[in-house]
Amino acid sequence: MKDNFEFLLPTKIYFGKGEENKIGEIISSYGYKKVLFHYGKNSIKKSGLYDKVVSSLKKNNIEFVELGGVQANPTLEKVKEGIILSRKNNVELILAVGGGSVLDSAKLIAHGFYYDGNPYDISLKKYVSTKALPIVTMITIAAAGSEMSSSCVISDEEHHLKRGFNSELNRPLASIENPELTYTVPLNQLGYGVVDIISHSFERYFNKSDDIEFADYMAEAIIKATIDSGIELISSPYSYSARATMMLASSFSHNGLTSLGKDSFMPIHQLEHELSGLYPSIAHGEGLAILIPAWMKVVHSFDKEKFIKFAKNVMMVSVYEDEEDLINKGIKKIEEIFKKFSMPSSLKEVGVKEEDLLIMANKLTDNGSKIFPSNIPLTKELVLKIYKEAFKEEK
Repeated sequence: MKDNFEFLLPTKIYFGKGEENKIGEIISSYGYKKVLFHYGKNSIKKSGLYDKVVSSLKKNNIEFVELGGVQANPTLEKVKEGIILSRKNNVELILAVGGGSVLDSAKLIAHGFYYDGNPYDISLKKYVSTKALPIVTMITIAAAGSEMSSSCVISDEEHHLKRGFNSELNRPLASIENPELTYTVPLNQLGYGVVDIISHSFERYFNKSDDIEFADYMAEAIIKATIDSGIELISSPYSYSARATMMLASSFSHNGLTSLGKDSFMPIHQLEHELSGLYPSIAHGEGLAILIPAWMKVVHSFDKEKFIKFAKNVMMVSVYEDEEDLINKGIKKIEEIFKKFSMPSSLKEVGVKEEDLLIMANKLTDNGSKIFPSNIPLTKELVLKIYKEAFKEEK
């Protein structure tokens, strides 16, 4: 663990049944009266959530303009539309209702509101934003953890890029979390969420740590809680306790808790961003489900002790012949967990062309001139090896 660190979680969580009905009251308590109501496509209207939000805003005399239509892998085009609309109506706050895509879109709109250049300059780290509109979120799927995180990831479809940036300004003022709002999430989306939540703690777990490391214990617990609640939801989709556990795991997996006092690198997320940046139809969780085992197979020899710890403590492998067998069984078990949620197991299976593997490796490493930092640094050669492993079809 680092000798010194600072840690602050400014986001207030309003958790439980019916909390969505308080949204107008919550925003009003912060003194804001004019908001951008940002959401996805038609699901919140079909579920009746849209009407609840609008009713609460009106009841509390909060003016609002709305912008829907956010897609999975949220786009720069929608962000620009939101900035124009927000400026035109002098909004004071953004209310983001939906999943991680809506929340991330809201975050870049919040920064772009005060920046006259291309908002993607912020995502590309060409410009460091120092001011953003405040955000309040209401999540309808447990997955991205954007409701408490400092991260924001947006796709530039024109240039086939998917880039993210971190800023403490990205953390919402408040997040409304009612597990009942996730009852209608289909099985494939549930699977994507499980994989994403696992990945947020998994990747932090594999960063350098001491033998007795507080953050690692937190990561192990969150990963196991996510797996247990996810499996429960396959057979009992209306289990409130499982939905609640999944929702809290989403928030705490990506808010910094599982990297407390450690360096925090997300190498598999970077690999996936290149993938869904080039293939926007591939869901983020879908890509991660393919890349996590591939990454493990390629890099485990660089850090055997941590892979052994993961296999024993998280995958609960107790019978094995030697260290290599133990590690391989740990990898096999996480593959089996992903299969329970009908996740794909190879890039070829989701339509990726083999010739694009090198393109993705080159984009991530700037044609080999950049090594992506992590506990196991990703060179172009290593990145390409991981993509090739992920491309293989299961024997």
